Amino acid sequence: MHTLEKLQILSGAARYDASCSSSGSKREAASCGIGNTSSSGICHSWSDDGRCISLLKILLSNDCRYDCAYCVNRTSNPVQRASFTAREVVNLTMEFYRRNYIEGLFLSSAVMLNPDHTMEQMVSVAETLRIEEQFGGYIHLKIIPGSSSELVRKAGLYADRISVNIELPSEAALQRLAPQKQKAGILEPMAFIGQEIKGSLLERKRSRNAPPRFAPAGQSTQMIIGASPESDFQILKLSQGLYKKMNLKRVYYSAFIPVNEDSRLPVLASPPLLREHRLYQADWLLRFYGFTAEEILSDEAPDLDETFDPKTAWALRHPEFFPIEINRADYVTLLRIPGIGVTSARRIVAARRFAPITPEGMKKIGVVMKRAKYFITCSGRPFEKTDRQPALLKSRLLLAEGVAPEPPKQLVLPGLFA
Repeated sequence: MHTLEKLQILSGAARYDASCSSSGSKREAASCGIGNTSSSGICHSWSDDGRCISLLKILLSNDCRYDCAYCVNRTSNPVQRASFTAREVVNLTMEFYRRNYIEGLFLSSAVMLNPDHTMEQMVSVAETLRIEEQFGGYIHLKIIPGSSSELVRKAGLYADRISVNIELPSEAALQRLAPQKQKAGILEPMAFIGQEIKGSLLERKRSRNAPPRFAPAGQSTQMIIGASPESDFQILKLSQGLYKKMNLKRVYYSAFIPVNEDSRLPVLASPPLLREHRLYQADWLLRFYGFTAEEILSDEAPDLDETFDPKTAWALRHPEFFPIEINRADYVTLLRIPGIGVTSARRIVAARRFAPITPEGMKKIGVVMKRAKYFITCSGRPFEKTDRQPALLKSRLLLAEGVAPEPPKQLVLPGLFA
């Protein structure tokens, strides 16, 4: 099979992996090398400065020995199979880079003979690019669960980011839908990577002659949403634990897309894309806004509101917290206000050093006033008088977002107009 035929098959097979965006890597290329990463980061779609970034996103192989119910590449599926050699991936990456098609490589793989064999081939790609080709561009490698610690360590030395897909939110779901995979085989390499990242940072603080950073862009993971019955609360608690215990950079949520017929899988009218979106918003609150999973959801209300974003939904449930005086609230409190983000909160704190914040100044700072005005006062004056009535406040917020609230329904008694 020609390389271009393999590329068509293996790039298509990689499209279901969402966790290929990244940021925070800064790799110094050798004077005689080629390629570099920027401080704003390399990502699959857009960089921090608005540039569109392209990665060569492929599988090393789709010839899998596992039979996971949700995976298009499972061994029982009658799909066309292909596998690259390590040299073919290196050549493709260099050719695409020289033609300015890409700025980096995202490489994953199905499990071929066994995890170590597959991981060895992937590490060989990264090693050859770095050592032989002097490639300084971005590399993201997926770790195959069950691979040896030595191979994982080598992957982290050559790649900017490495990741292990947790895939499903619970061990019960993993046993039912992917019985050949074990929870320990996924969590152990994640913990190992977290320790190596932490150790590498400490070593570089102690000595200027320390080895290059281990996985300088950190580690990430991905889980499928909707293939198993876990609630949003369970998913967020899992993500919260991963961030705290595994030194994780980011969790990616992938709405379940049915690609196989299997009695173990749910029948969905469409992928749960809105749920995926709300989980990303809630995840942002965990990572940057100081929220906990237990604040966002609970056992009594285990799923995210489809109507409002998670922060607005939290604010509506806690009217006692508002209104907040914009000229006195500290940074942490400002982050609790709908319509105020990390950047605008920092700008408010900085601007108050010179003069009180005015309504006009808030718009210039970047506050989304159509949401924030219901939850704040400015020098003691409220922007909107809603009398804190939840129903009225909800309807006004919906109108601000361009969504018409449902009209009240007329109660009709059976036989009244017969």
